[in-house]
Amino acid sequence: MTHYQTRYQTSPLSNADQFALKPLPLVLTLKLDSVSFDRLNALRQQYFPHDRNFLSAHVTMFHALPGEHESDIRETLKALCTHIARFPLAFPSLRFLGKGFAAELEAPELIHLHQRLSTGWHSWLTPQDRQKYKPHVTIQNKVAPEVARAEYEQEAIAWEPMYGYGEGLLLWSYRGGPWERVEAFEFRGGRVLSER
Repeated sequence: MTHYQTRYQTSPLSNADQFALKPLPLVLTLKLDSVSFDRLNALRQQYFPHDRNFLSAHVTMFHALPGEHESDIRETLKALCTHIARFPLAFPSLRFLGKGFAAELEAPELIHLHQRLSTGWHSWLTPQDRQKYKPHVTIQNKVAPEVARAEYEQEAIAWEPMYGYGEGLLLWSYRGGPWERVEAFEFRGGRVLSER
């Protein structure tokens, strides 16, 4: 599977049948550098239940943007990313989720970017996307709590903080489980804000 490729799984109903009434919702994620992505994706492939794992490792920024505004969203992201430099990320620890665990993500620039987009898109946002933003990468979910706790504790003991970069934004169509990439937007705004 290539960097940020989703595993597509067919459904008894065609996509046209499932989503005929309205355009597909859109998901916006942060593009990670390849080293961070590969490490986090390997953990996700190890711990996420295989029959429910339709996606590669990702940092969701917005879960359900309105598909009917896709052209406006794409134009906004294209213009914005030409002025943003790639920025540093820190993954200091793991967080237990009850039925899984996630890698915590610290990135002030990402929080600022999310706030900026939230302000512009406020009237479009779902209740989930209006909540306080806590970026993370889900490593495991949808397993029995006792299994999740044991595997979280095992991985947390061995965890060493990792560092990487946010290199752009990825826009996806949500297809009832799998996602299909719509467009990638690279950060092109100059030098890195702060080197590690």
